[in-house]
Amino acid sequence: MASLRDIRKRIRSVKNTRQITKAMKMVSAAKLRKAQDAIIAARPYAQMLDQIIADLAARSADEEMAHPLLVARPVRRAEVVVLTSDRGLAGGFNSNVIRRASRFLYEHRALEKVQFSTVGRKGHDYFRQRGQTIRKDFGGLYQRLSYLSAKGVAEELIASFLNGEVDAVYVVYNEFISAISQRVVLTQMLPLQAFGPASAEPVAAPTGALATPGAKAGPASTLVDFKYEPSRQEVLDRLVPQAVSIKLYRALLESVASEHGARMSAMENATSNATDMISSLSLTYNRTRQAVITKELMEIVSGAEALK
Repeated sequence: MASLRDIRKRIRSVKNTRQITKAMKMVSAAKLRKAQDAIIAARPYAQMLDQIIADLAARSADEEMAHPLLVARPVRRAEVVVLTSDRGLAGGFNSNVIRRASRFLYEHRALEKVQFSTVGRKGHDYFRQRGQTIRKDFGGLYQRLSYLSAKGVAEELIASFLNGEVDAVYVVYNEFISAISQRVVLTQMLPLQAFGPASAEPVAAPTGALATPGAKAGPASTLVDFKYEPSRQEVLDRLVPQAVSIKLYRALLESVASEHGARMSAMENATSNATDMISSLSLTYNRTRQAVITKELMEIVSGAEALK
């Protein structure tokens, strides 16, 4: 049986831990409010732009001047952008994303090459320790997260795609649903598709060879008839790369909001568990103390009886 001193130390330690988890929960709740406002404000524009690009991609099969970022080609090399966090203590936030990226790697092991780009230390450390090919780690991106920083990352991915270094680019991240619910999403960034996550639904990666993007989602008569000013090519050269940047920026915002929500939920559970543990230890302490006092009284009585 543990001594009273050991139990007191344990209770004090658990109380200190509870203070830390409670403070982390409050910090995450404050950050979550700001991150949630940011993603809610970004979603309508991103979804509408996705729909426009989907219509353009569907038209690209029939147009002679299709934009390079809308044109599909046989996939031999793929890149997956993995969005995790820099810190842990967020429940299954990081493990769910890493598990989905690992499953993508397993499902497409027949490809010539699958490489990773990572945003967040947790994902980078995981794949580096397992010897996977990491093209680049965008460390510290969350500390300076903005549309311009996301655009810089997107431009690197676009350059890699246009140079033929990769034939498809995917991004896997946690989509924010609520403070207690996140959903892992794997979606294709390049080439832009005529179908996909316009409604932020998870895009299941096909097994074996990758599906050919850019296929029409429906009959041509359902497509919007666009007028281009000043010219079709100039509009596409500006709009399509911007759509890639917005897609990545939205994924980053979703990941940030999901991280704070997951950490807040995890710290709330940890605080509740610490409270339960303190109650259990206090009960054990009182019982042990009562047993010690009873034992001492019995020894006193036995000694007094022996002196008679």
